[in-house]
Amino acid sequence: MGDVYQDPYSDGYMEQEEEWEREGLLDPAWEKQQRKTFTAWCNSHLRKVGTQIENIEEDFRNGLKLMLLLEVISGEQLPKPDRGKMRFHKIANVNKALDFIESKGVRLVNIGAEEIVDGNLKMTLGMIWTIILRFAIQDISVEELTAKEGLLLWCQRKTAPYKNVNVQNFHLSWKDGLAFCALIHRHRPELLDYYKLSRDNPLDNLNLAFDVAEKHLDIPKMLDAEDMVNSAKPDERSVMAYVSSYYHAFSGAQQAETAANRICKVLKVNQENERLMEEYERMASDLLEWIRRTTPWLENRHTDNTLPGTQKKLEEFRDYRRKYKPPKLEEKARLETTFNTLQTRLRLSNRPAYLPTEGKMVSDIANAWKGLEGAEKGFEEWLLSELQRLERLDHLAQKFKHKCDIHEEWAFGKEDMLQSQDFKKCRLNELKAMKKKHEAFESDLAAHQDRVEQIAAIASELNTLDYHDSPSVNARCQRICDQWDALGTLTQRRRSALEEAERILERIDTLHLEFAKRAAPFNNWMDGAKEDLVDMFIVHTTEEIQGLIDAHEQFKQTLGEADKEFNSIIGLVTEVTRMCQQYDLVLPENPYTTLSAKEVGTQSEQSSDAESECMDIASKWEEVKLLVPQRDQTLHQEMLRQRNNDRLRNQFANKANVVGPWIEKHLDAVASVGMNTKESLEQQMQRLKSYEENVLAFRPNMDELERYNQEVQEAMIFDNRFTQYTMETLRVGWEQLVTSIARNINEVENQIMTRDSKGISQEQMEEFRKSFNHFDKNRTRSLEGKEFKACLISLGYNIRDDRQGEADFQRIMSIVDPNGTGRVTFDAFLDFMTRETTDTDTAEQVMQSFKILAGDKPYITAEILRTELPPDQAEYCIQRMAPYSGVDSTKGALDYTSFSTALYGESDL
Repeated sequence: MGDVYQDPYSDGYMEQEEEWEREGLLDPAWEKQQRKTFTAWCNSHLRKVGTQIENIEEDFRNGLKLMLLLEVISGEQLPKPDRGKMRFHKIANVNKALDFIESKGVRLVNIGAEEIVDGNLKMTLGMIWTIILRFAIQDISVEELTAKEGLLLWCQRKTAPYKNVNVQNFHLSWKDGLAFCALIHRHRPELLDYYKLSRDNPLDNLNLAFDVAEKHLDIPKMLDAEDMVNSAKPDERSVMAYVSSYYHAFSGAQQAETAANRICKVLKVNQENERLMEEYERMASDLLEWIRRTTPWLENRHTDNTLPGTQKKLEEFRDYRRKYKPPKLEEKARLETTFNTLQTRLRLSNRPAYLPTEGKMVSDIANAWKGLEGAEKGFEEWLLSELQRLERLDHLAQKFKHKCDIHEEWAFGKEDMLQSQDFKKCRLNELKAMKKKHEAFESDLAAHQDRVEQIAAIASELNTLDYHDSPSVNARCQRICDQWDALGTLTQRRRSALEEAERILERIDTLHLEFAKRAAPFNNWMDGAKEDLVDMFIVHTTEEIQGLIDAHEQFKQTLGEADKEFNSIIGLVTEVTRMCQQYDLVLPENPYTTLSAKEVGTQSEQSSDAESECMDIASKWEEVKLLVPQRDQTLHQEMLRQRNNDRLRNQFANKANVVGPWIEKHLDAVASVGMNTKESLEQQMQRLKSYEENVLAFRPNMDELERYNQEVQEAMIFDNRFTQYTMETLRVGWEQLVTSIARNINEVENQIMTRDSKGISQEQMEEFRKSFNHFDKNRTRSLEGKEFKACLISLGYNIRDDRQGEADFQRIMSIVDPNGTGRVTFDAFLDFMTRETTDTDTAEQVMQSFKILAGDKPYITAEILRTELPPDQAEYCIQRMAPYSGVDSTKGALDYTSFSTALYGESDL
């Protein structure tokens, strides 16, 4: 009782009673119930030696029956009692009983022999309750709960299947009697028909349970049915004492419950392991399928050979690196974590190592991922190279078109002119002039030879670089070459015809001839200058554009001499005009050239219509002078673009030169985790979690760098002299860092799981880690066979240097390296060093548990499984157990022996 007894095992049984006892009160109804219950309980034991008590506070006063009661319930001999009838004899006997109780680990407070000898009812009941607690209730244990909690949990489990029963305490939950009837029916269903009982008849239910328990279970009536019904709250101690008798009466059934608990525990392990296996198989299949679909796309190094198509493919690759690959990398890390966790669970539960479906080993995943990254390697560089090539192709194609346009414009009508028979009707001076004109044309034709060769060279280069519209380029080039050949042939024919008439035609106009000779090359020079001034270019550095600017400046230095030549040529025409005006002559058409020399904005009144159709040297010269400042502007704009490119290079380089060392530093830091043997696993985990948080916080820097890299690529920048880092190397380093942290966290988690499940001390863990690290010279977190053997020997493991020793070592290697990789991880090493001390379930233990549930029969039924096990685990067994085929088999018999063996054998997966 509260102020009387304080038991270290009680866990606060009687908190409510302590309140009224501290006030010195005892409910009369409860006192009555305790007097009857405790008296019946004592007599249930005293009758074994042929005696009993009638009045609980009187019959224990001399201590004799109290000592006898303790001997019966403990099975031990107490000291000889004093046989005298004096008060001090009685006190001595009661003290012997109380000393025996305290020797059993019970601390008695405020209970003295004098109060018992004086017949103090309150103290006597408290003493008897102490005895009941110690010898009838304390040893009750269900799922590591003791005494009151254990007994309550036992009642709840046994009555769970029964309608209208809800055991929550040891007072009100028992008033209607159904809980007592449910306990009896659960263990001895033949003694009463529970399903005919009603909550509306509590008195009948209680009397039925008490009568059946007394008659068939040898449990005396310790409670009064009317007291239970009429009491607002039945006495908790009385009910506990009576219910504990049920527990002990059904102790044989308790063995079956223990067996059921063991089976549940084993089945839970197997169900969770199978769930992890199924999860691993699904994740592996999904990841391998994604790799299978993605790798051919990366291996396909073909484009549609156009700039837009290639740029689209580059954008798709960027999406792959940013959106699609990172989640798959995380899936790969989760896959490895799931596999390692599963293998650790299997080792800790004494199950064989898990072997995935063929082609889905962790090594298969790693090889497939390695193949993916191999296909990915160089993909971006190839795309950028293609863009550079296609950009050059596009530039060449535009240059080809420009030159073709100029040539075709020049060649227009030349065939008709060369095929004309006009020289047959000319006067002598006209014919002479026509011959000179033809000579000038030949000079012009020769000047155009370079342009035709350039057109052919550009077409050849476009073919070599596999330009996507090569057929149309080749067709146009062929037309120009064929026309050029025809012009050469026609020119030769016309020259022959003119030379035939030369013997007759003698006259020459010196000034016209001089003009023709000087105007043609000057015109060609202007054509060339115009081509150069509008020539397209492609550069990638400020140095290259500076070279073009310097060349342009040199060209501008020649404009003064050209202006003098222009004025000189114009002077020839001016002289002819002046002479015609002086001598009142009709200004003749220059027979030696198709070029005109009229100045910009003016035209001689004597100019003919034919002359107005000719090339205008003055206009062309003005055009050249206008193109010079335009070229200045073009080159200036390109210089600004190249300077902006250098800004983008610097922007990327500055960020990369921060990100690169940061990644390298954290890679080294993660690799060093575990090297310090004085550091606990929790400290290692804390460091790794800190690194993981740092990586998460640093992620925006990688995103910012990706944006800078995209700007660089969109600006068609293909090199960066300001940094040694490329986006590809930084991505690889980043992915390696993320993967390394995840892998290390998983390893430490598994080590903690192994340590805690094995009960390894911090000192042992430090010794194991120190030894392992000593032989892990390359810091790979794994040992080769020779290193592992040396590590075992250093820890005192005896491996003989002979054939038997080698066989023993190979057996050990098959345990720590079931996949035959040739390397031993720290997890496997730690598991091996501690597995001998592990207390694990075995197939034999599970079989024995099923045998208990089956009542020693070699088979079990679905009905028993559903009665003794939780619903989901019962169905798990029923679905997987094979039918029992023994000679003593009955309908529905199941083979629990093969099932138990399979639990510790190869998985169906």
